[in-house]
Amino acid sequence: MNDIPSKQHVEAGSQAAEIVREYGPFAGATTIHGVTHDGTQVWAATGASLLAFDPESGAVTRSLDRTGDAGTAFDGTYLYQIAGTRIDKIDPASGAVVASIPAPGSGSDSGMAWADGSLWVGQYRDRKIHQVDPDSGAIRRTIESSRFVTGVTWVDGELWHGTWEGEASDIRRIDPHSGAVLERLDMPPGTGVSGLESDGGDLFYCGGGASGKVRAVRRPMAKGAGT
Repeated sequence: MNDIPSKQHVEAGSQAAEIVREYGPFAGATTIHGVTHDGTQVWAATGASLLAFDPESGAVTRSLDRTGDAGTAFDGTYLYQIAGTRIDKIDPASGAVVASIPAPGSGSDSGMAWADGSLWVGQYRDRKIHQVDPDSGAIRRTIESSRFVTGVTWVDGELWHGTWEGEASDIRRIDPHSGAVLERLDMPPGTGVSGLESDGGDLFYCGGGASGKVRAVRRPMAKGAGT
């Protein structure tokens, strides 16, 4: 495993998160855990099942009978879902589990993302994000955060993760080497972020925990973008 970055963190200035749309609650689903985006649909882990919905209409398009109590990810072909102490690799067409690996937190895992051939798995109370080998479950590297880690996502080379402590929750961009906070989007009080995923563009999809909702939040445009 590579060297673990320093525990020192520099908190960045914050801005209010811009919630542009809410989805749900969905029938039969009372909690949203992990979320991911497959390029077309948003997938959400609801505990007893994985459901997909159309982000334009909000209509549920698929439902897979697969347990999911934490992060969800998509590698371009397969879904990955944390279920207790394991991570299941799921064929989204059939719903079949094609492989499983141990979850790095042995049941204390939170969010999950796919990037650069690795799974990136949040550890909630440990305030860490592990880079995990998707075939073996071996931890390749660890990044430390200054807050409880919920959802995790990569977009355009940027690492973002959700936090949720008490009534306070935010989405923050961190340096993937040092863990330093570079940017922060503060959610309204009482509005938590469980899962987190980018659509690859200007939106984040955020699981809302026990609200049963998924919220679309505007991703800030990088300075100089579009100029």
